Amino acid sequence: MGRCQVDNPHDHEMQVAQKTKTMRILFLMMSLAAACGLEAQTFAHYTTNERQQWQKETKVTLQAKAKGQPSLEVKNNQQGRVFRHWGTCFNELDLDAIRLLRPEEQERIMHDLFAPDGDLHFTRGRLSMNANDYSRAWYSCDTVAGDFQLKHFNIEHDKQNVIQLIKMAQRWQPKMTFWVSPWSPPAWMKINQDYPVRSSEWNKQAKEKDYLLFDDGGIPDPKEMQTADVQRDHLFPRKLASQTYFIQDPRYLQAYANMFCRFIELYAEENIPIDMVMYQNEAYSYTPYPGCAWTAEGTLRFNRDYLIPTMRKKHPEVDVCIGTLNTNRLGYVKRFLDGLKDQVKGVGLQWEGRQIIDSLILRYPNLRFIQSESECGNGQMDWKAGEHTFFLLNEYVGRGCEEYYIWNFILSDQGSSSWGWKQNALVQVLSADKTYRYTPEYYAVKHFSHFVEPGSRMLAFKPWDKDSGTQAIVFRRPDGKRVVVCGNTHDGAQPLTIQLGNRFLNVNLAPHSFNTFVEK
Repeated sequence: MGRCQVDNPHDHEMQVAQKTKTMRILFLMMSLAAACGLEAQTFAHYTTNERQQWQKETKVTLQAKAKGQPSLEVKNNQQGRVFRHWGTCFNELDLDAIRLLRPEEQERIMHDLFAPDGDLHFTRGRLSMNANDYSRAWYSCDTVAGDFQLKHFNIEHDKQNVIQLIKMAQRWQPKMTFWVSPWSPPAWMKINQDYPVRSSEWNKQAKEKDYLLFDDGGIPDPKEMQTADVQRDHLFPRKLASQTYFIQDPRYLQAYANMFCRFIELYAEENIPIDMVMYQNEAYSYTPYPGCAWTAEGTLRFNRDYLIPTMRKKHPEVDVCIGTLNTNRLGYVKRFLDGLKDQVKGVGLQWEGRQIIDSLILRYPNLRFIQSESECGNGQMDWKAGEHTFFLLNEYVGRGCEEYYIWNFILSDQGSSSWGWKQNALVQVLSADKTYRYTPEYYAVKHFSHFVEPGSRMLAFKPWDKDSGTQAIVFRRPDGKRVVVCGNTHDGAQPLTIQLGNRFLNVNLAPHSFNTFVEK
């Protein structure tokens, strides 16, 4: 009889052992690759130029060698500063602009700006207590002189106007939160008894009252604030106000602090949550529209002795930040911020305030820094304006600001205010035929906010370089994916190399382009 062939049990055990060993080695190699950042090597590339917006290009693969000197280096374990919010302001003239459009167009725009599945992903809004320069006309929440008990304080005007705009945004982003600052107190609380700081053809303040601003009787240059006419690269303001325009009487100061609390309470009744306040918009712009000049002493007194203790008592859940600071006079800012640094949560900066961010972060490392309002432009809403806003986004966030706020998100035509200044917006409505378009500034913002969500960490930053025309910033999102946002303002293509761990992003940026690279 023939014999049956029987497998050697020992050989079978050896095969199993070898297979297990091979699998372990493969698993070890995969783990090592992941730990070294070698597993995910491709980035999706989105780009915008003046002719084509938000184009998805061919994917980009990280390379083992640099093609040029790296402009930025990001280590695998780098932490960085947490970025918290993208947001915008809510103004009456924005409401007027969007109401020119059909309801379905209005909803499409609000979706694109505020919805989680939209374009810009705004999660936070800035409000004005009383009128601002993009209100239709001057008004306040309490026009009764001497009403220290606030019996006549109300937000009925807001309910019919700006709150309508807020509700439109909340339909798409119901978790939106807000913060507030006034442009001007009620006129009866100011030494000039009017909403503006200085007289002009756009208001009714008597010229004789202009002497209140400076001890020597001078008046500010009416063009000092307008970038279209004057380059704001000097010390700003050239001359500081000699006195605070808010009446320095304890009854007035306490009533004003109480107004902030009452405003928060009335807005809460409208399901609009306010969790942060700043005492004044641009205390160093001596305006022909609603405004209020404050000295360092007045700023310190009101915040330290009235606003902060009142908020702690009545609304401890609301943060008090100092701002909005639109001056590059660092020594002057220190005069009041040194006295408030342990009592406020943060600092709001805009315009010339950008120039002292680095020094402020170094001196006050425990405070958070907020870009409180983007620069407004001159109503052209063109590519040049888009490039400037892209520069500002890179600068403020790269230098350490944790929140960034757009000023007007939609305006009609050339964005004229009620006091004669033309300004830009993300969306332009053409009143003649009731159509609209997304401006280059819209896409400048989208290249940042679409992929960089709240909670992302800013890892590295390259300021705009005049010679190369390039600028760049790197984030790591909460899901661990990296995002690189970079731009080129030159007429020709420009190479850019960024080191990410032990690999390199080598790219060639098209002329005059915004670019976002998102790890896949």
